[in-house]
Amino acid sequence: MSDQTTYYFVLASRKFLLEENPLQESLKERQKNYAERKKAIDFWLVDSPAFLESPEMATFKQQCPQPAAAVISTDIQVIRWLKLRLEFVATGEFVAPSATIPDPLASLVNA
Repeated sequence: MSDQTTYYFVLASRKFLLEENPLQESLKERQKNYAERKKAIDFWLVDSPAFLESPEMATFKQQCPQPAAAVISTDIQVIRWLKLRLEFVATGEFVAPSATIPDPLASLVNA
């Protein structure tokens, strides 16, 4: 499959990412930084990410309390920055689109 992209992510329970952490503040700060540098947004917050359903992500799904949420980016630096800010999150990567992950940003919430 051509036109594949490597996506990096931080993953945690929805409760941890969306309720117990200042994630929204961190993402707004990053968005402002991107705007100042005229850089296109390359990170997305995905509630109940569908990529966790793929066989190669089974270990991440088992280790993460459900329901999960993830910040996905094509820039590993964004994920490293978030990992430092959030600490108790899993990080990983996947290549998409693929047979098992056709849409890297898909959510099970609207599935």
